[in-house]
Amino acid sequence: RGATAHRRKKIMETMRTKNPSHGMGKAIRARKRKATRVAAQGESMERDDPYYEVLLEKPLGVKFNRGKDGGAYVARLDESIGNIDERFELGDKIVAISASFGPDIWPAENYGQIMYAIKTRNGGVYFKMEKKYGDLSFMEKPDNDLFRKERAGGNYGAGTKELQQKNYEKRKELANQRKKGFQKGLDLFNQKKYDDALIVWEDVLGQEPPNYMGDRFERVTDIYLATQYNIACCYAYLGKVDEGLDALEDVLFCGFDDYKKVRNDPNLAGLRESPRFTPMINKYDEPWINENALKALKGIFGK
Repeated sequence: RGATAHRRKKIMETMRTKNPSHGMGKAIRARKRKATRVAAQGESMERDDPYYEVLLEKPLGVKFNRGKDGGAYVARLDESIGNIDERFELGDKIVAISASFGPDIWPAENYGQIMYAIKTRNGGVYFKMEKKYGDLSFMEKPDNDLFRKERAGGNYGAGTKELQQKNYEKRKELANQRKKGFQKGLDLFNQKKYDDALIVWEDVLGQEPPNYMGDRFERVTDIYLATQYNIACCYAYLGKVDEGLDALEDVLFCGFDDYKKVRNDPNLAGLRESPRFTPMINKYDEPWINENALKALKGIFGK
């Protein structure tokens, strides 16, 4: 038996000598194991570095929402409306943003400052982002476990009442915050500090309650309408005509119907000079005199 084992060993050694691929196979398997370890380490290092940088030209195809910490988070990605970066993921947070002009980079302080920087920036917009790996907890959601359990059991009990009371108090608190923010922006506006007012008012817009439905089926609050209207006024004074008209069109689309004010408010004078203004306002407030017919009559009869 010992001799047989000895001969088997000699045969295996001879095969390894005549067939070098046997040793190569071991080497290949060793390299594969090493490559797997390196790849795993690389993946770990990539996840350990949660920051990345992006430079995008306008228009942007990424939309941001205000988080419960006051920051700006990726909430929507749509290539059909503008430019995006493939690294963007829902929930990622802006931690730095290019200044409204010049080469400076601003630390991201709050949603209003970030939106102001994006909207007033000419040219490419720089973002430093923090990965959240799909974590959407920045969107505050009410704790309604008790409500669900009671509804499933066909009951209306203490859990439902408690939830309704908590939600009412929360809505009231947030409404007061928006009102205070609006007033702060108005004070700055009256001091002609239009840039500072914009930052405050953009933050107020970010605090608009989601899925709002008013008593008359309004889809936005009165604070939203007043704030967006005043944002249009700020842009008018700053000479940012396109940004001002975008804000004004949004407020008209959302239900603001004081068209006489829009046509005559001196705060919007800078916007009314744009060729975009008249077709835009006429889309919501059709004039009772057809302007083309009036021009034709003037051509026939003279001025």
